[in-house]
Amino acid sequence: MQEEKLLFYKKLGIKLTPQRLAILEYLENNREHPSAEDIYNALKDKFPSMSFSTVYNTLEVLTKKGLVKELGIDSYKRRYDPEVHPHHHFLCKKCGKILDIKSKYEISIPLELKDYQIVDFQIVFYGLCPKCK
Repeated sequence: MQEEKLLFYKKLGIKLTPQRLAILEYLENNREHPSAEDIYNALKDKFPSMSFSTVYNTLEVLTKKGLVKELGIDSYKRRYDPEVHPHHHFLCKKCGKILDIKSKYEISIPLELKDYQIVDFQIVFYGLCPKCK
């Protein structure tokens, strides 16, 4: 991992253990929207002493620091997205694949929310991917 990134993580107050570094590297440029279980399964052979709770706790820290976004769009498991800038998603109801949607959509805030402060939103399209339809 690049020295700049290591310094960035240290400045954020993230303790950089070998397991956490492996999780960060796994997430870097990962567009699969993995769950904690996916990450654990991908790294457990390299780190046999790493527990599932280590992965989950690391994801909690990264979410609180704004380095990953927790997606609540899959009712079966939490997914994590290292791309934290505003964007939308498509979820295949058959295979569970999640796709980033970069298109911009003009949305007006509903009158019911006029007194609320909106900090984030996303559109989620549900359906079948080309492979599953």
